This record gives sequence, structure tokens and C-alpha cells, in this order.
Amino acid sequence: MNISTYGDRITPTCVEKGESMRQKWIAVAGLSLLATQASAEEAPILKTDKDKISYSIGVDVGKNLKRLGVEVDADLFGKGLRDVLSSEKLLMTEEEIRAAMTAYQTEVRQKQAQTARLAAETNKKTGETFITDNKTKEGVVTLPSGLQYKIVKKGDGKIPTDTDTVECHYRGTLIDGTEFDSSHRRGQPATFKVTGVIPGWREALKLMPVGSTWQIFIPSQLAYGERGAGRDIGPNATLIFELELLAIK
Repeated sequence: MNISTYGDRITPTCVEKGESMRQKWIAVAGLSLLATQASAEEAPILKTDKDKISYSIGVDVGKNLKRLGVEVDADLFGKGLRDVLSSEKLLMTEEEIRAAMTAYQTEVRQKQAQTARLAAETNKKTGETFITDNKTKEGVVTLPSGLQYKIVKKGDGKIPTDTDTVECHYRGTLIDGTEFDSSHRRGQPATFKVTGVIPGWREALKLMPVGSTWQIFIPSQLAYGERGAGRDIGPNATLIFELELLAIK
């Protein structure tokens, strides 16, 4: 997941698409699933590329339905596909189908909202506990804003200001160690304006001399807050970065 600057935050460029687009894709992909086979039983062995593609699409559709918390009858799901592909008379009218899909979309949105609320509450509590415990660790400095940092390597260069553009290497993880971004993995440093990143980064950069490497611990309110970012950074997530300030451009 690369990053680019947008507004006052570090913004993943691979942000998850809206669920409405996902739902439309599921519908289209589902039609392809059974386009060349009447049922799963007729092609239990994946012999051709078409077999593999069909099965792979089915798995992907299934995973996304499961992720969305939608329970479907696999037999009726398959029949609906076959009826459309073979131009058979449908078991429901178009009006009934629209009503069912509207109810389905409402259910999905409600479940997503509930999941997001629970995740936000959990992340907030675990993040606060982490920051509190981290205060007592050797070398960790806690600032009034709540930002924490630990100096890994001292630099002796200039310190950036809000008007500067900087070049950095970094690695970002969640507090459980899950890596969500790394300029090292991409093989090149990132360049961005000091004012174009999340508040926690901005505050740290304006304290770091060029040549420094810091570990910074960013509470959710100084990161992405309740919005989260993409698939990897949930709502109210506390983030950890190893940040190396290479140069002021």
C-alpha cells in the first residue's frame, strides 16, 4: 500500500472501494461463475483455465459475501444464475427482486456499521492501554499531544518546518505488529510536504533533525481517527512507525 499526501493525513492510495461497487461486482462476477457449467457437481475437477477461473471467481464471491455477513442459500444462488443465463422464467418479478436487494443492501449497511462501531471501541481501548504502558518504557518520550517517540538514531541536520518538503524512509505497523506500509519494501523513499501528512507525523517531523531515525507511536486521534484508512487501518487504530528523515528537499 503506497502512500500519497492528501489534506492533513498520510493517505493510502489503495483505499478500499465503496461497498456499493463491491456489491455490483459480486453480482457481475456471480454471473460469470456458472457461465460454462450447470452446477458445481458437473465439474468437480479443475481441468482447464476456464474451470480454474470460474472456481476462483466463485471463491472470491463467497469470501466477500461471508465478509459482508450475508447468508445465502447456495442452491438458490446457483439457480438464479442459471435461470438468467439460460433465459428461463424467473421465480420472482423484477419488482420483488428490487425489493429483496434493497432489503439486502440495508442489512449489509447495518451490519457494517455495527462491525465498525465494535472495532472502533475495541481499537480505542487497546490503543489507550498500549500508549499508557508504553510511557514507562526506557527511552520513550511522551508529548502533551499524546504523541510518543523513541530515538533510534540521532541526526545532526536541519529540522523541517511546515513549509518544507521531506524525503523519508518508513515502516508502519499496527500495535500487534502487522505491517501495513513500508517504503523499504517498495525500494525507494517517500517524498511529501510536512503539512501533507497525518498530525502525528507532522509533529514528529518538526522535532527531528535530518539524519535521525525515530520510532513514533501515534494515538488514533493523531492518525486516522474514527475513519480508519483502507482495509488495514481500522477505526481508532493506534499506529507505530519507524521513521528515518533522509533529507529536506
